[in-house]
Amino acid sequence: MKCDDALDTVYESEETIPFGKRLGLAFHILFCGSCASNLETYEKIRSLLRRDFFPPSPDFCDTIMDSIYHSTFDEVNDEPVFETYGFSVRSWIIVGIIMLLSLTSIFFGQDFVNIAQDQGSSFLLPLGIIIGIVITGYGALFIGSHLKEFSERFKL
Repeated sequence: MKCDDALDTVYESEETIPFGKRLGLAFHILFCGSCASNLETYEKIRSLLRRDFFPPSPDFCDTIMDSIYHSTFDEVNDEPVFETYGFSVRSWIIVGIIMLLSLTSIFFGQDFVNIAQDQGSSFLLPLGIIIGIVITGYGALFIGSHLKEFSERFKL
C-alpha cells in the first residue's frame, strides 16, 4: 500500500472500510513513520472535533426574561408600565412644517402650471383631496402618538 492510498483510507469513514483494507492500513502504519504521525495528528483533530470544540455559551434566557419583566411591570402594583419611545414633539413639528411647505409649493412650479392648463380646473380637486388626506393623516399620527403628553400639558 502506498502512502497516498493509506491516507485516503484514513480519511474515509470507518464503517465503509473493508476488513482487508483496514488490515493493509494497519501494516502500512506499522512500518511507515510518516503515515503513523499523520494518522496520530488526524486522530487528535478528530477527537477534538467530536468533543465540544467550542465551549457552550451561557444561558441568558432567565436573566433576559427577568429584566424584561422588571422593565415592563411595576413591582409594587404588578401592573404593566408602558414607556413610549419615538421622536420628540419638536421633530414632529419640524417635519410637519417641511411637509406642509413642500405640498403647498407644488402649486408654484412651472410643471404644475402646464399640467393645470392642459387638464383644466378638474385637476385641482383630486390634488387638493390628496394634500388634505396627507396633512390630516400626519396630524392624526402626531396627536395619537403624543396623546399622553398633550393630556398632561393641557390638563385634559
